Amino acid sequence: MDLGLKGKRALVMSSSRGLGLGIARVLAEEGADVLLSGRSEDRLAAEAAAINAKGQGRAHWVGCDLASDDAADTLARAVADTMGAADILVANTGGPPPGKMVEADLTKLTAQFNQMVLRVAETTDRLLPAMRKAGWGRVLAIGSSGVIQPIPTLAVSNTIRSALVGWSKSLSNDLAAEGITVNMLIPGRIHTERVDELDEAAAKRGGITLDEARAASAKTIPAGRYGTVEEFAKTAAFLVSEPASYITGSLIRCDGGSIRSV
Repeated sequence: MDLGLKGKRALVMSSSRGLGLGIARVLAEEGADVLLSGRSEDRLAAEAAAINAKGQGRAHWVGCDLASDDAADTLARAVADTMGAADILVANTGGPPPGKMVEADLTKLTAQFNQMVLRVAETTDRLLPAMRKAGWGRVLAIGSSGVIQPIPTLAVSNTIRSALVGWSKSLSNDLAAEGITVNMLIPGRIHTERVDELDEAAAKRGGITLDEARAASAKTIPAGRYGTVEEFAKTAAFLVSEPASYITGSLIRCDGGSIRSV
């Protein structure tokens, strides 16, 4: 299937590692130009060089901390300087520390909301005019299974990411007739550095080894294993593709069946 991504331009937020980087790599493999972003400039430069060495879609990068009030402006300027405009926005962000809601430091809740929700909305707002003018665009927010089935040890993430569900659905209704889709992709247990960190925390809490923590987690997944970044990234690439033009306002799961609800 031709995804129609050759020559498209994509900003992938928080893409120095993990799911964001995996998505950027797959989009570039499909011929899209990608702008990587994140805090680790050394890693971004190395990953962009690796993508460019393959000679398919071209990669650029920009250092950007989503904790900064001017992060959306930084990203928008980088898009304009490197690609002219963006046809695709993959709105990916990091997550807050694990823990229960009764243990959460509520004094930090506003800052975490700003990084994970407000920056996504602000960046989208900066990029939408060009998409609307072109009559084509894709906005894909990367969520968490916690917005459907709250994760006991990720209470703050459950709380904050749920705001993106209402935002993305509302925005999709506003833009559907203009050729712009807005969706949210929900990962289950995808094997990333972030998941390794969560498994290490679970192992420490339970007084077990990391391998035991991983095995216990995998047993809860009907597929019997963690997903790969490539599997997740290819799902994302389809959702921002030309053939996915009639999919909008949706929560799409890539979770191996781990979410128990229908």
